[in-house]
Amino acid sequence: MEAIINKEFLNELSECIRGQNPRKTLEMLTDFHPADIADIFPKLELEEQSYLMSLLDADVSADVLLELEEEDRKRLLGQLSPKEIADVLITQMDTDDAVDVISELSENKQGEVISQIEDKEHAQDIVDLLRYNEDTAGGLMRKEYVEVNKNWTVLRAIREMRRQAEDMKEVYSIYVVDDDNLLLGTLSLKKLLTTSSSTKLDQVYNEKVRFVSVNEKDVEVANMIQKYDLMEIPVVDELKRLQGVITVDDIIDVLREEADENYQLAAGITRNVDASDNILTLTKARLPWLLIGMFGGLGAASIIHGFEEALSKYTALILFIPLIQSTAGNVGIQSSAIVVQGLANGSIKGKIAQRLLKEFLLGLLNGIGISAIVLIISYFIFDTAVLISLTIVIALTTVIINAAVIGTFIPIFLHKKGIDPAVSTGPFITTSNDILGIFIYFMIAKMILGF
Repeated sequence: MEAIINKEFLNELSECIRGQNPRKTLEMLTDFHPADIADIFPKLELEEQSYLMSLLDADVSADVLLELEEEDRKRLLGQLSPKEIADVLITQMDTDDAVDVISELSENKQGEVISQIEDKEHAQDIVDLLRYNEDTAGGLMRKEYVEVNKNWTVLRAIREMRRQAEDMKEVYSIYVVDDDNLLLGTLSLKKLLTTSSSTKLDQVYNEKVRFVSVNEKDVEVANMIQKYDLMEIPVVDELKRLQGVITVDDIIDVLREEADENYQLAAGITRNVDASDNILTLTKARLPWLLIGMFGGLGAASIIHGFEEALSKYTALILFIPLIQSTAGNVGIQSSAIVVQGLANGSIKGKIAQRLLKEFLLGLLNGIGISAIVLIISYFIFDTAVLISLTIVIALTTVIINAAVIGTFIPIFLHKKGIDPAVSTGPFITTSNDILGIFIYFMIAKMILGF
């Protein structure tokens, strides 16, 4: 059941906190999930947040901190000493979560927090993970996993597994390694339970195991976990030595961030921003694409200006300029959006030529359908001359085909060049198709009408 957080509840909770009433404060939050408690924090004063964090159990505090938005978490961490962060929060987190939190601190404070961690092995794991880029498998992985040596007996493996799993929240897989820590395979729980306790593991483990390199991009890791429906995937170094594991909950975060980034790029926002960011940050993110759109509009205007004399003679052509521009932009966005989505989930395969041919035929059918409607409207409603009506529909069909092909080709081309295809959608496709659409429109009009 979702926690009810209304104005009355918040007022009562604030009164308990300001009155330094720890018993009543904790009673009010007894049935709350850490995610629900995290929803409360932004509604409290910073001092109230710090006091509430000090009352919560260490494991709950750690979970709440992870659920907070990044800016809220930074502000709260700024109120805590390095020792408080280390003792109350970091020691309760898996290494991957601990790294996420520590990486948001200044370099000086990072060192201070790490030096305060009493578990030196845990501290060393965090230091090791901090050296990886956050958008790689190494930056996503955690050091908490269960591994057994192929030379161990089943009995010893069970004993070691109990020790390793003691502080872990979940155990999804058991990894088998050799004396050099090379990943060999996995061990099923069923095999472990049904095999004689004196049997060595090298006789029962499964050699088929999917893994990723520490330098693999996070999006590629996400695609692999999705494709093979995995709960967890091991991470190895260049020598195939087991370094850590990535669980599906970390991948959900990657997919959400990737979707947000692609949506913003498609909308013409050049960097990852939030609605809560300041005006200067939002302006820097939006202005570049707006300038591209402006120059695109000027380009289209210059083409129209070049045919000003012809337009004075065939004024009916002016009426359909918005139709040509909007249709070209919409078709290009549709085509590119489908391609970008297909490239992201790996569903687009085969040669570029085949995909372009498919979009050409699709654009042709759509163009004929739309043009037939426009022909009827232009002739019977706008009372446009037959030759001009034919010019408009031929140009419209051509523009639709051109926009579909461009919207398909550019994302695939960028993808093959290692560039995020999401940058080709939105204003870029719209602007390019606006200019080309107007140019095609007047070129066809010139050929048919002879001006």
